[in-house]
Amino acid sequence: MSDLLDLPVTTLQGEATTLGALTGGRVALVVNVASRCGLTPQYTQLEALHREYAERGFTVLGVPCNQFAGQEPGTAEEIESFCSATYGVSFPMTGKLEVNGEGADPLYERLRETPDPAGAAGDVQWNFEKFLVAGDGAVLARFRPRTGPDAPEVRTAIEEALS
Repeated sequence: MSDLLDLPVTTLQGEATTLGALTGGRVALVVNVASRCGLTPQYTQLEALHREYAERGFTVLGVPCNQFAGQEPGTAEEIESFCSATYGVSFPMTGKLEVNGEGADPLYERLRETPDPAGAAGDVQWNFEKFLVAGDGAVLARFRPRTGPDAPEVRTAIEEALS
């Protein structure tokens, strides 16, 4: 699975990199995010997780996506400003990506192969779907949008990945 870490991504600031370089080989919770979604307050919990587990080798990676009801229409600068000013986001973010359909980024083509706890793989359902990726690139878990970042099952999976 380490080839997942070699996939090219662009940072929110427009810099070309790879998933592995962006996450620094850390355990990462990869989340497709949006600024105008009913689930947007999850940014608070995502930032809290990022800060709580950072010293143990964990990061959140935000992936802005405008595929769900146009809920992330802003420019990179607007997204960065909103996230910073409104939620104090300090974790890394990519540029906007598509997560489903013919235009889906290769990162999400791979992530979507991972089943959720009910055994269902396939398309991302909505904003704030979460994928836990090990430092070696193995996809460890998938959590659907309504599962909060601070849900016990998410925390347990992070703790196990960091052990």
